[in-house]
Amino acid sequence: MRRWFHRLGRPGLHTSYAEDSGIFANNVQRSIAFAAVVGFILLAFLLDEPDDRVWLLLLSTAFVYSIGSIGLNLVTGYAGQVSLGHAFFFGVGAYAAAALGGSADGEIIGLGLDMWIWIPGAGLIAALAGALVAPIALRLKGLYLALVTIGLVFLGEHIFRSWTELTGGQGKGREPAQMSLFGYRFDLDGNLAGIAVSKEQQVYLVTFVLMVVLTLLAKNLVRSRVGRAFAAVRDRDIAAEIMGVNLTRYKVVAFAISSFYAGVAGAIFYSITGFVEPNAFNLLLSVTFIAMVVIGGASSIAGSLMGAFFIALLPKFIELVLDWLPVDPTTVTQAITTNQIERILFGVLIMVFLILEPLGLYGIWIRVRNYWKAFPFSY
Repeated sequence: MRRWFHRLGRPGLHTSYAEDSGIFANNVQRSIAFAAVVGFILLAFLLDEPDDRVWLLLLSTAFVYSIGSIGLNLVTGYAGQVSLGHAFFFGVGAYAAAALGGSADGEIIGLGLDMWIWIPGAGLIAALAGALVAPIALRLKGLYLALVTIGLVFLGEHIFRSWTELTGGQGKGREPAQMSLFGYRFDLDGNLAGIAVSKEQQVYLVTFVLMVVLTLLAKNLVRSRVGRAFAAVRDRDIAAEIMGVNLTRYKVVAFAISSFYAGVAGAIFYSITGFVEPNAFNLLLSVTFIAMVVIGGASSIAGSLMGAFFIALLPKFIELVLDWLPVDPTTVTQAITTNQIERILFGVLIMVFLILEPLGLYGIWIRVRNYWKAFPFSY
C-alpha cells in the first residue's frame, strides 16, 4: 500500500528496470492496448453499412499514415536527423510495390507477386535507398540536412516522371500492387471464415494488422540498445562517439529503418487508393508527415499514432463542421476549399504546438494522465 501511494504522487516513477524498459510499463497500459486492439477489430464489423464504409477507408488511411509517421519519428524524433525527404521514400515504396505486385501490360513493369513478397520487398528497396542517402547525414545536420533531404523530393519527382516503364509517366500513372495473398484478393468483396465482408472491411483489417505489428517492432526498437544509441546521437553526438557509439552505423541504421517504414506505408497506401501518379510525391507530402510528428509528439511512438490519426481524419471533420454551420456549406467552400482550410490548419497547429506544447498531443495526454493519477494531490 505504501508503494502504491508513493507511485500515485509520482506517476512517472518506475520501480524496476523491467518496468522502465518494457513495451508496456504496467498492467493498465497492457489492458488499454488490448482493449484498443479488440475495439478496432470489432469496429470493422460494426461499420458494415454502405454509408459507413467511408469511415473504414479513412481509418485505413490513418493506419497507413501511422506507419509512415513512425518511420519519420524514428529518424527525426529519436535519432535527431531532420528529414524533409520522407515523400521520396514513400514514393520509392509505392513504385517498388507496383513493380513487384502489379500486372504488366507490355509497357509497364509488373511481376504480379503476392503481398507477402511485395510489402516487405517495397520496404527493403526503400531501406536500401535510405542507406545510400545516409552518408550525407554523416557530414550534415540540422537545417543543412533538412535542405539536402528536400532536394531528394525534387530529384524523386524528376525520376518518377521520367521513368515511364516503372511509373507510367506524368499525367498517366499506373495501377498499384494488388492486395492478393495465395490467390485471395483483399481489395475485392469476399468471404472470411464464412463471414461475408466488403473490400473496405478487408483493407481495414489488413492495414490494422500491419500497423500493430510495425508499431510493436518500433516500440521494441526504441527501448533496445539501438534506440538508446539513437537518443545519444540526437542529444550529443560528439559525447556519444566518445562513449563508443558508432555514429556512422547508427545514422545509417536510422535512415534505413525510417525508409523501410515509409516504403511499406507507400506500398499499402496506393493499393488502397487504386492509382499511383508521379506528382503525388511532392514537398507537401513530406510536410504532411512532419505535421504528424510535430502535432502528435516527437520521440514518441504513441505520438506518431495520434498525429497520424489527427491528420488523416481532419478533412472529414472539417466537412462535418461545415455541414453543422448555420450557413450554406457551398457558400463557404466557394470562398475557401476544404484543402485550403486543411493546409491553413497544418501551419497554425505546427506553430502552436512548437511554441506551446513541443510534445504535441502526446504531451497533452501525459499532462491529463498525470493530473488524474495524482488527484487529489495534483498541485
